[in-house]
Amino acid sequence: MKLENTTPKRIHSSTLHSLALFFIIFLLCQRGSTSAHLSNQTDQLALLEFKHQIANNPVFNSWNTSLHFCQWKGVECGHLHRRVIGLNLTDQNMFGTISPHIGNLSFLRFIKLQDNHFHGEIPQQIGYLYRLKLLNLTNNILGGPLPVNLSRCFNFRAISLCGNHLVGMIPVELSSLKKLILLDLRLNNLTGFIPASFGNLSSLTSISLAGNNIKGTIPNVLGRLTNLVFISLGMNNLTSTIPSSLFNISTITYFYTSANQLTGTLPANIGLTLPNLQVFSFGTNNFQGEIPGSFSNASQLQILDLPMNKLTGQVPANLGSLQNLQRFNIENNLLGTNSTDDLNFITSLSNCTNFQILALSINNFGGEIPSKIGNLSAQFNRLALGANYISGIIPAAIESLASLYGLYLGNNLLSGPIPNSLGKLRNLQELVLKGNKLRGQIPSSLGNITLLYSLDLLDNKLEGNIPASIGNCEKLNILDLSQNNLIGPIPDNVISIFSLSVSLNLSRNSLTGSLPVEVGEAGETEAAIVDEERQVVNEIKVEQYTINTGTLFHGSEKLQKCIIAVLEIGLACSAESPKQRMGMNDILRELYQIKTAFLGEGININKLGGPS
Repeated sequence: MKLENTTPKRIHSSTLHSLALFFIIFLLCQRGSTSAHLSNQTDQLALLEFKHQIANNPVFNSWNTSLHFCQWKGVECGHLHRRVIGLNLTDQNMFGTISPHIGNLSFLRFIKLQDNHFHGEIPQQIGYLYRLKLLNLTNNILGGPLPVNLSRCFNFRAISLCGNHLVGMIPVELSSLKKLILLDLRLNNLTGFIPASFGNLSSLTSISLAGNNIKGTIPNVLGRLTNLVFISLGMNNLTSTIPSSLFNISTITYFYTSANQLTGTLPANIGLTLPNLQVFSFGTNNFQGEIPGSFSNASQLQILDLPMNKLTGQVPANLGSLQNLQRFNIENNLLGTNSTDDLNFITSLSNCTNFQILALSINNFGGEIPSKIGNLSAQFNRLALGANYISGIIPAAIESLASLYGLYLGNNLLSGPIPNSLGKLRNLQELVLKGNKLRGQIPSSLGNITLLYSLDLLDNKLEGNIPASIGNCEKLNILDLSQNNLIGPIPDNVISIFSLSVSLNLSRNSLTGSLPVEVGEAGETEAAIVDEERQVVNEIKVEQYTINTGTLFHGSEKLQKCIIAVLEIGLACSAESPKQRMGMNDILRELYQIKTAFLGEGININKLGGPS
C-alpha cells in the first residue's frame, strides 16, 4: 500500500515544478515582449518628433504608423532587436532643426544628415548616444558651440561638422575620444586654440580645422599622431613655426597650412621624411629660404602649392621626376635671380605626364621662355608667368599646348610679334599679354579662339587695325587693347559682341571714324564701352574742393562747369527707368565735348565721334 501511494505523490510534485517553471518562463517572455514593445515605441516617437521639427518633405511620405518605422525612408534598424541603428537623410533638401528627441534613439550607431539646411544648435542630447560611431552634419547652417558632451560618445570613430556656423572654442574634452579616427571641423567660425591634448588622440588619421578663426601655435604634441594621413589647418590665424615633429610623420599624404601667419623654412629633407605626400599646400604665409630639392623623392606628389611667401633662390631642376605632379604654384615669392637660366627647370617638367598648371607670376624670373615648353603634357591647361623679367619672344611652340585655357604672360619684357600660331589654341579662354613690348599687328588668327572671354593686350606697341575676326569671339567679356598704336575704325562685328558690355577699353590709340550705332543699343549695362568717361575724369584736374563750406568746387569757372557736366551725365545714366537713361552715343558725345572744352585740341586720344 505504501508503494502504491508513493508514485502519485512523486508525479504530483514533478507536475508542480513543471508548472512553476512554465509560469516563470511565461512571465519573463511577457516582460521581454513588453520591454521590446516599449523600446520600439520609444524609437517611433523619437523619429516622429524628429520629423515634426522639419518642414514638409517628400522623404516623410513613408513616415506614418501604417508602416513599421524600420521601413521608413532613411531609417536603418538592427536585424535582431529591430531598434533604430542609423539615420541617413543625406542631401534631402531638409529645412528645420534637429530635435533633441534624437537622444532617445539609444541604439544609434550613425547619423548622416549632411548637405541639408538644418539650423539651430547641435542638440546636447546627442551626448547620450554612447553607441554612436559616426556623426556627419556637414554642409548645413548649424550654429552655436560644439557640444562638450559629445565626449561622452566614447565609441566615436568620425565627427564631421564641416561647413556650418559653429562658434566658440574647440572643447578640450574631445581629446578623450580614444577611438576617434576622423575629426572634421573645417569652415566654421571656431575660435581659440588647437587643444594640446589632441596629441592624445592616438587613433586619429585625419584632422581638419581649416577655415576657422583659430589662433596661436600648432602644438608640438600633434607630432605624436603617428597614424596621421590628412592634416588641414589652413585659413586660420596660426603663428610661429610648424613643429618639426610633424615633418617626421611619414604617413601624411595631405598637408595643408595655407593662409596663416606661419614662419620658418621648409626642411631640406622634407621629401625623405614625408615620402607619401600627395598634396602639399603652404601658400600665403611667411616661409623663407629655398624650395627643397628633396621634394623629388615624394614620388606620389600631385600638388605643390607655395604661393605668397618669401621663398628665394632657384627652382630645383629635379622636379621633373615627379611623374604624378599636376600643379606647381609658386606665385608671389622672391624666386629667381633675373638671370638667363631661371626658367630652365620648365624643360624637365615635360616628364610629368599629368601636369596641368604652372604658376610662376610675381617673382624675379628672368631669361626666356624655353622653346621646349610645347612638350608639356597633353593635359596642361594653365601657364602663368606674369610680372617677372622674362624677355625674348613668345615661343611658337606654345601652339602645341592644345588644352590650354589660360595664358598669362603680362607685365614682362617680351618683344616681337604675337605668334599667329596662338590662334590654334581653340580651348583658350583667357589671353593676357599686357604690359610688354610686343610689336606688329594683332593676328587675325585670334578670331579662331571662339571660347575666348578675356583678351588683354593693354600697353604694348601693337599697330595696325583691330582685326574684324575678333568678332568671331562671341563669348568675349573683356577686351582691352588700350595704350597701343592701333589705327582705323572699330569693326562693327567687334563692337556688337553683346557680352562685351562687361569691359571694352580701346583708349590711348589713334582710332578713327564714328562709333557704330550698336554702341547706343547696348541696353542696360553698367560697363563703359570705350574708356572715354574715365579719361575725362582722370584728365580734368580738380584743384581743390570742399563740401563743408557750402561751395562744392573752388577753381576756375571752366573747371566747375566741366565737372558739373560730368556729374549731370552720371545722374542721367542712373535714372530708375532704363528708357529714361542717357544713351551710350549721347554719353560719348557729351564726354567728348566736355573734354574738348576743358583740354582743347591736340590731345593724344582716340578721335571718335558719334554717328551723324
